[in-house]
Amino acid sequence: MDIDWAALGSVFGVGLVTTVALVGLFTLGLVGLSRQEQAATQGGSAALARTGAYACFALCAAAVAYGIYLIVA
Repeated sequence: MDIDWAALGSVFGVGLVTTVALVGLFTLGLVGLSRQEQAATQGGSAALARTGAYACFALCAAAVAYGIYLIVA
């Protein structure tokens, strides 16, 4: 049995970077939603925070959908 360690390391590295990026993007979406509530209580406009949060969540959903597409195809 021969293991291609370079390919295994590459898959591990890409998986690690992708996981950290998705978690970070989702966290930015949650921060945006919390800033929206904070801006609303202070009487400011919350449209920018809400739009940014929705964009982060949409990018997360797109990345997950692309990953499922790669697995199925």
